[in-house]
Amino acid sequence: MTQTAVIAGGSGFVGGALIRALQADGWTVRQIGRSGPDARWDDPESLARTMDGADLLINLAGKSVNCRYTEANRDEVYRSRIDTTRALREAVIAAASPPSLWLNASTATIYRYALDRPQTESSGELGSGFSVDVARNWEAEFFADDLPATRRVALRMAIVLGDGPANDLLFRLARLGLGGPQIDGWWFPHRRYRGTGPHPSGDGRAPWHRSHGRQRFSWIHIDDVVGSVRFIHDHPELDGVVNLAAPHPSDNRGLMAALRRTVGMPVGLPAWRFMLEPAMWALRTEPELLVKSRWVIPETLTRAGYRFVQPDLEPALRHIWASRLMRSREQ
Repeated sequence: MTQTAVIAGGSGFVGGALIRALQADGWTVRQIGRSGPDARWDDPESLARTMDGADLLINLAGKSVNCRYTEANRDEVYRSRIDTTRALREAVIAAASPPSLWLNASTATIYRYALDRPQTESSGELGSGFSVDVARNWEAEFFADDLPATRRVALRMAIVLGDGPANDLLFRLARLGLGGPQIDGWWFPHRRYRGTGPHPSGDGRAPWHRSHGRQRFSWIHIDDVVGSVRFIHDHPELDGVVNLAAPHPSDNRGLMAALRRTVGMPVGLPAWRFMLEPAMWALRTEPELLVKSRWVIPETLTRAGYRFVQPDLEPALRHIWASRLMRSREQ
């Protein structure tokens, strides 16, 4: 029998890849968004109706964090995750035949800045500040209430590599000769990264570290996001939180060196924090995306037997770059 998946917030890079993969597997896909096509966020009845009889629910809704953390953007980043997750939970409760599995996006940024040891589902330590509070409250909203017929898994995703926005920026920097390490350091105090939600964490100050470009870089290839979703679906013993990250993270210096080799650029100028801050202001995004040390290991997936398609960074980058070159020649 044909299985049915409901995808919420599927208009982006990850959502598009999952929709194509599920349809290729023979699934019927229903989509939820601001304007549908199958259900709208402002129509609770359509949400419950779309949920009814589905086998799988995947929620990817939320404003991109690739923005400046102005007051308006901070509120929207938070609200777009909490409100949509609450609406979906209420729709699952209202459905006569709710989905048996609900996968909800989360983020590996929930863990603390780590240079000393990797963060796993069993031993990882949560951090503090805005991004962590968003993730913490997002997961709390997701796991609220008792849903006895629905298995729930929060996907703590690292940076997703593929034909998406993360690689667009990284490849562009490397090709322009700007593919050196991004080096953290002192900057004028600000409060854009202060905590949020009902119980804000941290002291409100923007952190900085003398990492010398050795901040850890955790990542996952889009093919392994798709593969992990299939794997979790097929393994009913998996629930709770699951790290979606490749088993072999890099650091920032290693990442940028691999990028330079991939695009054939022999040099890459380093960027210190005092250079990153005005550049990120001009690009309307945050240096935190480059200088935070994210060291995340997929303990649950590895122990359950998942085999990564792209476990190593440089082969993954070369695969993405070769696919882009082939596509550009065909066009």
